[in-house]
This record gives sequence, C-alpha cells and structure tokens, in this order.
Amino acid sequence: MSERSSVAELAASLRSELDRYSPGEKLPSSRALVERFRASPVTVSRALAVLAAEGLVVTRPGVGAFRAEPRPAPGALQQPGDVSWQEVTLSAETSADQVPRSVDASGLTTTLETPPGVLDLGGGYLPPGLQPEKALADALARAGRRPGAWRRPPLEGVEELRGWFAREIGGRSGTVAAEDVLVTAGGQAALTTALRALAAPGAAVLVESPTYPGILAAARASGLRPVPVPVDAHGVRPELLADAFRASGARVFVCQPLFQNPTGAVLAPERRGEVVRVARESGAFVIEDDFARHLAHQDAGPLPPALRAEDPDGVVVHVRSLSKATSPSLRVGALAARGPVLERLRAIQIVDSFFVPRPLQEAALELVGAPAWPRHLRTIAAELRTRRALMAGALAAELPALGLDHLPRGGYHLWLRLPDGTDEHALMAAALRAGVAVAPGRSYFAAESPAPYLRLAFGPAAAEGDIVEGVRRLRTACAYTLPGG
Repeated sequence: MSERSSVAELAASLRSELDRYSPGEKLPSSRALVERFRASPVTVSRALAVLAAEGLVVTRPGVGAFRAEPRPAPGALQQPGDVSWQEVTLSAETSADQVPRSVDASGLTTTLETPPGVLDLGGGYLPPGLQPEKALADALARAGRRPGAWRRPPLEGVEELRGWFAREIGGRSGTVAAEDVLVTAGGQAALTTALRALAAPGAAVLVESPTYPGILAAARASGLRPVPVPVDAHGVRPELLADAFRASGARVFVCQPLFQNPTGAVLAPERRGEVVRVARESGAFVIEDDFARHLAHQDAGPLPPALRAEDPDGVVVHVRSLSKATSPSLRVGALAARGPVLERLRAIQIVDSFFVPRPLQEAALELVGAPAWPRHLRTIAAELRTRRALMAGALAAELPALGLDHLPRGGYHLWLRLPDGTDEHALMAAALRAGVAVAPGRSYFAAESPAPYLRLAFGPAAAEGDIVEGVRRLRTACAYTLPGG
C-alpha cells in the first residue's frame, strides 16, 4: 500500500473517532497513534495535518493535537446584530461649528484600487516595473544591519534622514535645517497632521480648485470647510486668493505649486512671492504639497525652488514624500516648518502615531544615499516623458473631442475637458466595463464643478502598450456616454 493511501486511511479512522473527544480535548499522542495503528511517525504526522487542514483538529508543536471547536455548517448564516443605531449617531456627529465630519474616501480609492483585468489609467503610483524594487530590497537589507536599527527612533525622525530632507527642501539656499524637519509616514499623513495643527474644527481652509482629492478628504475628516480658489494655467491667482482670505476668514491655504494635481500647472514666477505675501498679510499659513518634485520629466528643465526655501518668516509649511517616486509601501515623508508651529506639528504626530518605524527610516536613508537613487530618478524622468507623449498622441488620434489645454512636464497625468453635458460617473462606469480605469473630475472640486473633466494617468500603466490600449478602450466608453457620441 502506498504512503498516500496509508495517510488517507489513517485520517479517515481518526476522523470517525473525533466524536469521542470534546472540543479542545487532547487527542492521543503521536507515539500512541504509531503503536496503535502500526504506522510510521511520518504517516501519523501527515494524517493529523490532513485533519488540521479540514479544520477538525488543532496541532500545537511540542504539545500535541486537540479537537477543534466546531465550525458553522456550510451556508449557515450568523444572526446579524442591529447596527441601525450607528446611522443616527454618526449623522449627528458635528464639530463645534456644526460642520459634519463625514469621511468620503471615494476620490482616493479610485486612485488606489483597480479591479483585476482592468488597465490602470486612474491610479496614483508608479507600476511595479518602474519601482526601484532591487534598490529598495538592498536598502532594506542594509538598514537591517545598521546598529540599533530596531531601537526607538527620535520622535522627530532619524537625524541623518532629517538632514537629507532639509537639503532637498532648502536647496542651495540652505534655509532649511534638520531641526526644521519632522519625518512623517508619507505625504498623506503629513497633510493630515498639518491641517489638524493649523486649523480648528469648523474653520475654513482654502484649497486650489481643482485640487487633489486627498486634501479635500483630509480637511473634511478633520471637520474643516474646504473653500475653493480657482487655478489657471499658471497656478493659483493671487488676487482671488486675497479675496478668499477676506471672505472666509481662513488661516490656511493648501497648494501644489509644482506640477499641480490634477492640472499639471506650475506656479508662475511672478505669483510665487505674491502667494506667500498674501498669506502673511492675512495672518495665514501656506501648506505646500511638493508631491511631484521627483516626478519631473526629462524635458522639464530646471525646477523652481520650493516656496519654503524662499520663506524666512515661517509662513510656508512644506510637505514632501518619497512614496510617489519609489513605492506606495515606502511610507516616508517630511514636514518642514519654522517657528512655534513646529512644536504643534510634532505634538500632533506623536499623539497620532508616536513615530515612523526606524527600520523604514533607515531603509529610506540607505536608498537615497545609494548610487541607484539618481539612476532611478533619471529612469523615471525619461519614462514619464515617453509615456506622456504616447498618451497625448493616442488621445489626438482616438479622442480629439476631449480638450487637452496643457501638456505638463512633470507628474503622471493629463487633465481633460469633457464636452458639456457629459455624465462623468456614467463615463467612468462605461470605461470600467470596457476594461480601463479612469478618474472623474468631479472628485477634484471642493464645490460645484464648472465643467465636466477627466483625469487620465499615464504613470501607473503596467506597460507602455497599456496606455495606447487604454485610450482605445476609453474611446469605446465615450462612444456610449459623450453627448452626440
């Protein structure tokens, strides 16, 4: 008789005897089963493993095997509890100024999750093929060998990493010191911490219109009221920003001066100082989300310095992250600020999460200090330029009716004007049925959208061919949903 047959027979014998034992009661030892059934120890071990896989026994190495607790019969439904009370409680939850603290993450989930078999032209991260996986693995391995790698880090972050971020943010000006930097668990966490630190629940916070949905979600989850300030091809308009400060009483403005999400706009040189001046005269802070600094395309040319690098008075609170240019799982970013606000930022981060795990900080430090880091940045700069051209060419050939007013030289997406009367959500649903994921423009507006839009991302596509094929599939969806299509 084969070993396999012996295992099956022994498992059947043991299965038939399980009713002799109460749930949790210990079965005879392996040695006793060997002697009783005249089987080898290997056969006994494998038979018990079969019963464990069926959920009938629980094995505890060095202790023995025990009858498992009975499982519900297949198809049996547990009696659900009554959770209807939560609807009343959650809907009644407001801030002191009666601002509902609803949390809508739908604008984020469309960029974080893509159904299986669907081409991703709506996501927010580089695909695995463009992530520096080997460099990350090597950095993590080296980080694990660093002395004290698993000790508690300084609450503000590892000193060397804070120094690296300070040099990156301050640039040649040297206006940012390591003492001005807090290491955070990525850019989204930094934005949330900054909003909570700078604005009281119920307060207004000024945002670009359109803007990144994560800013809107974080503000609303903190009980804040996002107030839109229009953006044009050259960034936010300072005169409208001043009007918004006066009308709303806001003390915070959140902006993305470099390759703005979703428009791709770069804040014009003549507007940079004006934005900071308007905020300071209003007694307000500027939260600068510099998310795309490492996503400049090969033809971008010299980049303007961060607003924080030219701000000696502590008006600008700077947000920076490594996740966009590396991997969504490298949740390492930074906040840079000056003055008393830094202590408030630090306190809120400690309350929320204590600190960023030291092995992750050490791995980030190993990554950015390795020769592979500048090579990786050059690679994605060239690849993003190629992908941008591919998508623009495919749109011109397949969907000339969609308006593309600006071709950005950084970031990973295009902002498209849809024909008047287009139902964005119907288009998104039709696109998913056609096998491509896109992001509707409505999620990027704090108030009513002035027109229908679509954000189409070339960065997250698994391969360059997916960009062209994704646009082709989008054309199929547009044929059913665009007015006159």
